[in-house]
Amino acid sequence: MDTSAKLSAALTRAVERLLAALFRVLLRHGLSYTAFERVARRVYVDVALREFTIPGKKPSISRVSILSGLTRKEVQRLLAEAGAPRGIDAVPQNRAVRVLSAWTRDADFVDSHGQPRPLDPTDATSGFAALVRRHSGDMPVRAVFDELQRVGAVIGLADGRLQLVQRAFVAPAAADKIEHLGSDVPDLLRTIEYNIEQGDTDPRFQRRVMYHDVPARLIEEFRKMSATQAMALLVKLDRWLAAKTAAADATPKTNEPLVRLGMGIHYFEQREERSPSNEKD
Repeated sequence: MDTSAKLSAALTRAVERLLAALFRVLLRHGLSYTAFERVARRVYVDVALREFTIPGKKPSISRVSILSGLTRKEVQRLLAEAGAPRGIDAVPQNRAVRVLSAWTRDADFVDSHGQPRPLDPTDATSGFAALVRRHSGDMPVRAVFDELQRVGAVIGLADGRLQLVQRAFVAPAAADKIEHLGSDVPDLLRTIEYNIEQGDTDPRFQRRVMYHDVPARLIEEFRKMSATQAMALLVKLDRWLAAKTAAADATPKTNEPLVRLGMGIHYFEQREERSPSNEKD
């Protein structure tokens, strides 16, 4: 296998592992593949346009098309949509999300006060079955109910009807945590990208300690010890940056460039299948 083929194979394996971890989050919180694909196309075009220009030449639709593999027509369409809203309403939703949203907005499924009313699960005229058929396409009623129940959005009442108890597919606390997905992970990827391109001459720190086949009884001890020591290091770095930044602010230099600077630490654990050679009789 030549160098180019090896690089392509390694990149494919890395992307598969990366997407598997990402897709677990997306599926758990209701972002459909259609929504992901639309976001991916837009970001591909955006990055190609902003960061892969040829020095001295104006960015062009043709170049973006060549780099991204998308047609010129598709690139033009995506660029035209650049100013469109990018919230949950701007992309195709998980079908359970559509049903949940419609339960709070569709006049046929709210009461006189505009609140989601309890619905008969099998009523195909004005109940939950009707809601699902109207707003989820061809999805089975039971499948939509199971998904809404899984995220805690729906409960069954004593009389058999279903009650909406959570208007959002993702709880606010989870939404706050998901923000870290868009900030912490890109920082790590930028460091990895930098080290791939320039790590031989000027590497950025990127290390981890990891052991396989660790007995589960050690988890709690390691979790506490690693958290304590990691926090101590972060506090030390925070104090250093605070002092240095304050000193720099006191004696500013004209036209000195500013950067975002820091270090991230994360804990991980994953259950492993015990190999036959490690099993005891």
